Amino acid sequence: MRTLDLGLSGLRAPVIAVGCMRINKLDKAGAEKFVKTALDLGAYFFDHADVYGGGSCEEIFAEAAGMNPALREKILLQTKCGIRPGVAFDFSKDHILKSVDGSLQRLKTDYIDVLLLHRPDALVEPEEVAEAFGILHSQGKVRNFGVSNQNPGQIRLLQKYLRQPVVANQLQLSITNATFITQGLHVNMLDDTALGRDGGILDFCRLNDITIQPWSPFQYGFFQGVFLNNKEFPKLNAKIDEIAKKYGVTNTTIAIAWLLRHPAKFQPVTGTMNTTRLADCVKAAEITLTKEEWYEILLAAGNTLP
Repeated sequence: MRTLDLGLSGLRAPVIAVGCMRINKLDKAGAEKFVKTALDLGAYFFDHADVYGGGSCEEIFAEAAGMNPALREKILLQTKCGIRPGVAFDFSKDHILKSVDGSLQRLKTDYIDVLLLHRPDALVEPEEVAEAFGILHSQGKVRNFGVSNQNPGQIRLLQKYLRQPVVANQLQLSITNATFITQGLHVNMLDDTALGRDGGILDFCRLNDITIQPWSPFQYGFFQGVFLNNKEFPKLNAKIDEIAKKYGVTNTTIAIAWLLRHPAKFQPVTGTMNTTRLADCVKAAEITLTKEEWYEILLAAGNTLP
């Protein structure tokens, strides 16, 4: 698969990241098939979080992959920490260190390639985060660090204290949830689209070599459902289907190709556990939409050009 530079990590990673949030929905055979299929497709960057399945997703993945030293050197593992479900977001030093040790044990590995802070913590003390990251890095437990759902100010605050670069920011982004793209088209306008709700995170990440990892690339709203084959989006689906037919691929492929066409070099995170659909996502790495096709899809989703 085509690869990209993951921020300033020095890593070359596949342009498609395989999300494992739902791997606990598969039985043992299904999980093994899923991981093997991903590897066969060249999708060797796997995204996890300590809260996915209460930790079970990391365990199931390690078992399904048959984790061993030889395999470990062939794959890239990313996990996230900082959410205490129903209690708080917790970026304290103790919580970060404890969470990483738990993920290492569940993933059956000695190190994590990328650790993301999972959503912002309103009570974050960046000095503590820096101390935790420094310990984890010096011990070889985590090689690179990033964030999720953070704006430029929050990242700058961390950067003031961190010795390691922030290499990735995982943000919600899809054709129908593209406000941090569309607001840039409406600069100096009076319409609602011009409102900056994220502090200019797209340009900030590009200027600072931070890879944006779109999550929920097929969702509309906040987990309201997928837009593909959805009667609520007739114009969008008609346009996607038209372009999919031209390239001889599925609508799934075109939805991911739309993200990959952006010059920011996004790394979409898939969420499907269906191996056929995963293959369709990976196929997008072989397609480059034209500028006209990209804008046609943008407009078909209900967006406007001023």
